[in-house]
Amino acid sequence: MQDLEARLRSASWRPARDANRSFVRHAHPHPSPALVWREATAGGSLDLSVVIPTLDAERGGYFLQLLRQISAQRSRAYELIVVHGDHRQGRAINVGAALARGRCLLTLDDDTSLPFPDTFDKLLSVMDGHPDIGIAGGNNVVPLDAAPFVQRAMREIPRRSWAPVSVITDSDLAEHPCMVMRTAEFRLVGGENELIPRGLDPYLRQTFREAGKRVVVVPGVTYHHLPPESWWRLMKQYFRNGRQAAFVNRWYPQWVIETPGEHGSFAGQVPFPKRILRYLTDLSRAGVAGRWIWFSCQVWYAAGFAAGWLLDGSNREAVGGR
Repeated sequence: MQDLEARLRSASWRPARDANRSFVRHAHPHPSPALVWREATAGGSLDLSVVIPTLDAERGGYFLQLLRQISAQRSRAYELIVVHGDHRQGRAINVGAALARGRCLLTLDDDTSLPFPDTFDKLLSVMDGHPDIGIAGGNNVVPLDAAPFVQRAMREIPRRSWAPVSVITDSDLAEHPCMVMRTAEFRLVGGENELIPRGLDPYLRQTFREAGKRVVVVPGVTYHHLPPESWWRLMKQYFRNGRQAAFVNRWYPQWVIETPGEHGSFAGQVPFPKRILRYLTDLSRAGVAGRWIWFSCQVWYAAGFAAGWLLDGSNREAVGGR
């Protein structure tokens, strides 16, 4: 599947509402407003369906770069499904999964970067060799050519990067920017949760664990998923995250699930008062350690949470939307 960038320019898009999302456990009442572009290798069975939700099919140039990197993958038995124009990431991914013909399903964000051409092969090899694994993710690594602000942010902010694992490791760090599942199992657990605007990753990981499957990060799979390149844009992102978190806490507290910054086991849910105390402790530690980017992110997250709780508290559609 060569020159995906050129194919995009002449792509034929179809309405996402035509996708059959009957497998979704927590479906949004409205159909997806998105359009779908689908490209597949000719003939035969497909090993992998690559699903990319995107709002503008651009993302500041990252999306086109990703298409070039997908074209360079050594694996050829795959299809690409781009879902364009749905603000609800979970619904967009479910649309892609509904159309998928591959035995495995790989989600990528539209600003993910795949620096190595063997990513698809390595992820498929893990799924083929380990039937107990339900989700396999890669390692988000700081690129050496990233801007100094981005490098510092990725090192200061938990979960933004980590040292690559050397063995298959049970981990909560398998995330949507680069993670693979078996398509049939994804549908069986009910797919993505379309009702929440935030917390999709922890929800999906929990459903796989409840189904008796492992969630892991695998060695040798590297990707880059970068934060915004300026302080102001990063703070806006954390304000939005805080506002969305308030929405989930108010309307769907059962789906407020922990997101630890390290590999290994963890408690899935923590009482709200304990989370407030932990927040204050983490904020103090960040200030004492001089981790000012992370300190500022936490302040803006709290501001967004407060705004969401106060302004959106009586309106279930304020953040959720169509």
